[in-house]
Amino acid sequence: MGKKYSESLEYKQKMIEKLIRPFCKVNKIIGMDEPYFYRNKVHAVVGGDRKGNIYAGTYEAGSHKIVPIDKCLLDNEKADAIIATVIKLMKSFKYRPYNEDTGRGFLRHILIRTAEVTGEIMVTLVVGENIFPSKSNFIKALTAEHPEITTIVMNVNSKRTSMVLGEKEETLYGKGYIEDILCGKRFRISSKSFYQVNHEQTEKLYNIAIGYAALTGKENVFDAYSGIGTIGICASDNALSVTGVELNRDAVKDALTNCKLNNLKNVKFMAGDAGEHMEKEAASGRKYDVVFMDPPRSGSSLKFINSVCKMAPSKVVYISCGPESLARDLQLFKKKGYRVVECQPVDMFGWTGHVECVVLLTKVQK
Repeated sequence: MGKKYSESLEYKQKMIEKLIRPFCKVNKIIGMDEPYFYRNKVHAVVGGDRKGNIYAGTYEAGSHKIVPIDKCLLDNEKADAIIATVIKLMKSFKYRPYNEDTGRGFLRHILIRTAEVTGEIMVTLVVGENIFPSKSNFIKALTAEHPEITTIVMNVNSKRTSMVLGEKEETLYGKGYIEDILCGKRFRISSKSFYQVNHEQTEKLYNIAIGYAALTGKENVFDAYSGIGTIGICASDNALSVTGVELNRDAVKDALTNCKLNNLKNVKFMAGDAGEHMEKEAASGRKYDVVFMDPPRSGSSLKFINSVCKMAPSKVVYISCGPESLARDLQLFKKKGYRVVECQPVDMFGWTGHVECVVLLTKVQK
């Protein structure tokens, strides 16, 4: 990856060019102005040793061994400070860290989410059982030391699982969510919401994607893998209509709330599999002019790509966080009559091996 940030960008540029250049022009990667302390979502695993020491950190690669971390150069600095305070308070309140082997203990994980523009901060405490001793006193102590915290949520995860969050939640302080502004639109973020971790680079990424779509106000837009609706909502001012589909029902609830927050009448979201939905739409003769797709790292499904190609929108804007799966999917689109026009890499995850890309595809006219 290189010792300098510029070397890290060069590494990512070469990786993308190797995979995507066979399809289209690859633009120069857009790096960060300040590649430190950019993560607005910070996750710490809580652990302890036989001597009674309590610490927070991250799992060692390929294992569940916790590597203690006090500060990380990628994390929001306030988030790391809050995590340190929670660990300190655990000792004074005599809370025990959860033990994965025995299934006993109180605190499992700490999640901090910070809103870049509004400054709101949410603390999610993931506990192993639905009992919080001295809850009020703990909340008072934490908020006294960090008055910048706007809400605290208790999430209960009593299962022996590698999943961080459980199903049951209780708001302990504040309103139970935070709000942020992205590309001029307001978004509500809950503990379970997917929200890009790098605010500054996300705005650059979305502006490129919306620019590629070149919307005129007459287009019916489909937003696949829509999450809490960020891309579709950000593009809505220049579209006739936006329809978003997302598998995660919690995310869909947030997306519908975000429509109301922004007073949007031309946007709708629904829960479901994007491939199945698009297949039904294509069979019914429904037409979309532009498709935004932002699939998980594993890429899109063959069902979805086939259905999109059957519907034949004039443009597909593919946002990818997995270059290998992107190359695979571009090959499928190409076989189905789409031209891969341009690829713009954006460094969303500085100092890691991950890179995001926006690709424009256009329907080849026969």
